[in-house]
Amino acid sequence: MDVKDFYYDLPQELIAQDPLLDRSGSRLLVLGKENGFIRHDVFHNITQYLTPGDCLVINNTKVIPARLFGEREGTGATIEILLLKRKENDIWETLVKPGKKAKIGTKIIFGGGTLAGEVIDVVEDGNRLIQFTYEGIFEEILDQLGQMPLPPYITHTLQDKNRYQTVYAKYDGSAAAPTAGLHFTPELLDAIRAMGVKIAEVTLHVGLGTFRPVKVEHIQDHHMHSEYYDVSEEAAKLINETRQAGGRVIAVGTTSCRTLESAAQEDGSLCAQSGWTDIFIYPGYKFKLVDALITNFHLPESTLVMLVSALAGRENIMHAYEVAVKEQYRFFSFGDAMFIQ
Repeated sequence: MDVKDFYYDLPQELIAQDPLLDRSGSRLLVLGKENGFIRHDVFHNITQYLTPGDCLVINNTKVIPARLFGEREGTGATIEILLLKRKENDIWETLVKPGKKAKIGTKIIFGGGTLAGEVIDVVEDGNRLIQFTYEGIFEEILDQLGQMPLPPYITHTLQDKNRYQTVYAKYDGSAAAPTAGLHFTPELLDAIRAMGVKIAEVTLHVGLGTFRPVKVEHIQDHHMHSEYYDVSEEAAKLINETRQAGGRVIAVGTTSCRTLESAAQEDGSLCAQSGWTDIFIYPGYKFKLVDALITNFHLPESTLVMLVSALAGRENIMHAYEVAVKEQYRFFSFGDAMFIQ
């Protein structure tokens, strides 16, 4: 299949720039994966599409304020750093702008000296490995100096950092939010539990590779960047019990979906494990574990549009996106949601 098979026309004004005041007030497009049936609803009515015995799988990763602005030692030139993934305690793989000037040995000062970094290597895609030095706790310094790494298509300033976090975010490590989870409130999660739906937590630290454009013509030639994931014994037990009892496994977001499919055995069972995954799901993929998916609307020709097309069928997805554009749904990270069932 070619990348152009996943193109759709999206007017700029449908790209959501700000989160809604009420997280669960987003619109919800419900899509039947077998027949392409479409229904329009509001997200807080998601309970109407869940059944006692189902299991909702959420990604409890936490976005770190990963964008840092510093000065190059010696010249004072401004350098922007985006933390991508921690390689060792104080060594991070980063995206640096301007990258050409960040040669090995370049030293960068942040916050007047609160934090310092040195470029120690240049790796894949021109990313830099930076060794940081500081006094105190790195996460606290990052909270003080860093900014939330909003996607490039969001041009508005985010007034409240927490609106780019899910209400169940626990473990620091993501460079982007698992945005399907942004629609849930504590009250909605309580209502879901109360109706007899299990909630299992997994972790996948979202890297920017998720959003990288597919630069090859044939999608099978595209290589995904790896991301760290963790499935606990407790989560594996809940999900396995759900399957054995005939309930549905419903992934909240493409990150939860990729985690489950990475850790699933051929027979559809799930083993507790952690590691790195570069799984690329596109049409033709046979799902081992995931029955349904709550997700946002994704960029044209992106790996995420390919993933949802693998679950619901390319024609169903392209038609649903056409309908969503016509009905003026809000798109991308702060946009509306889709439930593929």
